[in-house]
Amino acid sequence: MTSTAHIDISRVSKVFGAGEQGAVTALKDVDLKINKGEFIALLGPSGCGKSTLLSLIAGFQTASSGAIVQNGRAIAGPDASRTVVFQDYALFGWMSLQKNVEFGLKAKNVGKRERAQIARDFLARVQLSGFEDKLPHEVSGGMKQRAAIARAMAPDPEILLMDEPLGALDAQTRVLLQEEISRLSSESGKTVVFVTHGIDEAVFLADRVVVMSPRPGRIRQIVTSHLSFPRTAAMRADPWFTSTVKELWESLKPEWQKEDKQ
Repeated sequence: MTSTAHIDISRVSKVFGAGEQGAVTALKDVDLKINKGEFIALLGPSGCGKSTLLSLIAGFQTASSGAIVQNGRAIAGPDASRTVVFQDYALFGWMSLQKNVEFGLKAKNVGKRERAQIARDFLARVQLSGFEDKLPHEVSGGMKQRAAIARAMAPDPEILLMDEPLGALDAQTRVLLQEEISRLSSESGKTVVFVTHGIDEAVFLADRVVVMSPRPGRIRQIVTSHLSFPRTAAMRADPWFTSTVKELWESLKPEWQKEDKQ
C-alpha cells in the first residue's frame, strides 16, 4: 500500500562493517512517519545515530534493513528533491555568496538572469542583502550559515535536511538563527529534518521532537509541540516550553553523563 507520509521510515537498521571491535549497530528498528511541511528535530546524545538517520534520508547511505520511502517511492540515492545543510557551511571559498546560492540553480539549468534574481531574493530573505559580492572568508560564521541555508532553499527542494547547522556558532548568533530558520521553514512549507544536541533548540524549532536512545539508536520518545507560529524569543518563557526542556534534560541527563565519562 502506498504511504501517505511525505517520508516513511519503516523498521530501519544500520550496521557498519566489522572492524577490530566487530560490527557496530548504529540504528535498530527505527519507525517514523514525517508529514509534508512538518519540522522534525532529531535529539539525542553523540553516537545515537541521528546523523546516520539523516544520511539515510538524504540517500548518502543505504539501510542494512528496512526501508525509507519518500512520496511512495524508496529512496535509493541522493536526489534534487532533498538538500542538506551541514555544520561546516560547505560554501565554495572562491565564489561570492551570490554565486554560491546560484550554484544549485545552475545545476538545474535555470537561466543566468533568473538564477541571479532568485539568489538575490533568497539572500534578502536571510538578511544578507548588500553582501552578495562578498567571499565566504569576508563574512562572519552566522552570515556563512545564512548563505548556506539560502543556497539549500534556492533550488526549491521538497525536503531540507539540516545536520547540526548551528553547532559551531556562538550562543547569541545561534538563538537569532533559530528564529530565522523557524520563520523560513514556516513561510516555505518545506519538510525539515533537523539534527541537534540542543534540547532547547529542538523544542523551540520543531513540530515534533524525536528523542533517540544511545547506540543502537532507537526512537524512545516523541514530543509534539504546543507552540504556535511564528516562533519568537518570548516563547522561551512559555510554561510548556520551560517544563518540556526541563523534563527532556532530566530524562537525557544520565546519557549525557555517561557520554562525558567516556
